[in-house]
Amino acid sequence: MDGCPVPGLRYVANWIAPETAARLLSTIDGETWASPLRRRVQHYGHRYDYGSRNVDSEPAPALPVWAGDLATRLLDEGFTDNPTEQVIVNEYLPGQGISAHIDSVAQFGPVVAAISLGSRCVMDFGHLDSPAKVSVPLEPNSLCVMAGDARYRWRHAIAARKTDPGPSGRIPRQRRVSVTFRTLAAG
Repeated sequence: MDGCPVPGLRYVANWIAPETAARLLSTIDGETWASPLRRRVQHYGHRYDYGSRNVDSEPAPALPVWAGDLATRLLDEGFTDNPTEQVIVNEYLPGQGISAHIDSVAQFGPVVAAISLGSRCVMDFGHLDSPAKVSVPLEPNSLCVMAGDARYRWRHAIAARKTDPGPSGRIPRQRRVSVTFRTLAAG
């Protein structure tokens, strides 16, 4: 995303081909979902405890082949700087979102990369120390990478709504699945 007012944010439309994305969604749906929140999730590598905001000592399944392949591609293309250690898959149905947050600084490394599958949505970024706000449409099959200020100085959120603003009016949401790749913080 050229000229983005969020320093350190990289956005790549169509990072995954539509036919690959359809196969990936089918594979993900064949995995076991958990429901610790209002949305369904899958944890790989390390489980994240939402209550304590810590990487849980309870073991999580190893990264499946599909996640390992995507993590390798992220590293090979220079989007991440170290091999992925933790993957979380989140399912968002129309009307579901996620509150403004910064991925745990104490638990996770300097780069967070997320792939959007299924429906599009709008991710809102808000600066910690100013009223600056930026809305970024996340199209299906896109990649969003947060590093630097985008990772540490800007909160990101997805509003809980059934439609998002678009260039020609409101766009209805459908099911969206995000796949987020992270490393663990040093130490």
